[in-house]
Amino acid sequence: MNPRLNLWLENEGKVVFSIWRMALLQAVADTGSISGAAAAMDVHYRTAWQKINEMETRLGQTLVETQVGGQRGGGAQLTPLAQDLITAFTQFSEDVEQKMMEQFTAVLAPILENYPD
Repeated sequence: MNPRLNLWLENEGKVVFSIWRMALLQAVADTGSISGAAAAMDVHYRTAWQKINEMETRLGQTLVETQVGGQRGGGAQLTPLAQDLITAFTQFSEDVEQKMMEQFTAVLAPILENYPD
């Protein structure tokens, strides 16, 4: 048995940032477009765009800069804030996961060992 954790940040009760949203931003960085990120995340373009828009609106900051198509096509790239959020949230979630495993091992695992299936 292993504990699992899903982290997110809220502002006034609304999700601003989460592990899934972080993965979406990373997919934008990796693919260079919102449509590419949507495909990589196996969601509709509208869903990806909507989640990015929600993050930006709730933060009051731009996270993804887009370029309209042309001869070289459109694209998207992350702002420095988005890149910093990914780095910081990754570190934060790893630290929380480590602390959770330490607490699980110290507190719950000994009890569960006494009650095998």
